[in-house]
Amino acid sequence: MNSNNPYNPTLVALDTPDLKHALSLAKRLANKVGGMKIGLEFFNANGPQGVKQIVDLGMPVFFDLKLSDIPNTVAAGIRSLLPLEAFIINIHILGGRQMMQAAVAAINEAEGLGYARPMLIGVTIVTSMEDADMQELGINRTASEQVIHLAKLAQDCGLDGVVCSSHEIAAIKAACGTEFKTIVPGIRPKGTSADDQKRVMTPTEAIKQGADYLVIGRPITQADSPEDMADDIWQSVRYADL
Repeated sequence: MNSNNPYNPTLVALDTPDLKHALSLAKRLANKVGGMKIGLEFFNANGPQGVKQIVDLGMPVFFDLKLSDIPNTVAAGIRSLLPLEAFIINIHILGGRQMMQAAVAAINEAEGLGYARPMLIGVTIVTSMEDADMQELGINRTASEQVIHLAKLAQDCGLDGVVCSSHEIAAIKAACGTEFKTIVPGIRPKGTSADDQKRVMTPTEAIKQGADYLVIGRPITQADSPEDMADDIWQSVRYADL
């Protein structure tokens, strides 16, 4: 962030199948956060029509769909999402180089089709996993080592950044440069539960590490006052990197 032009890095996770509830939350939080994140739970329940209702509220929306399939299918999936005008679309880096390159080619068609180009972001290792999970999967790296390896591969394929835990932000910025975006889930304000997340950090700590966007769900959406919690987070991070 920049003190002369601070932006709000918080993307609220609308992880609910209930369209009415999601719309209500999005409207209540519109002036308190930087955007919304919708994932499989919402998308599978409400489809593109429901997604469009969130996008039509006028806020940036992160499509957290974690696309992974053969290259042609992922590219076709991205093309089908372009009319919905996402702010961010993500794919699984473990889909491999050819899949990522096909996804980049598809996302780069956006402007020629009359749409704003979304950022294309790669999922590294989800924040509910840790070193023991790597070993069980036969990956002979720590979770952090695997994240850095995947981030460098994603950058080489032309992606704009990665989803990572807060514990890998600094290393990714060192390996890939400060312009390579880090979208960080597993953010838990002080005094809130870690829930099913394992590699977590507070919003202020993550911004100090260099996070570009913070994905925060339950600590905001399940708070007694989502608006107050979102505002508290914004006040805590707006100049945290100075």
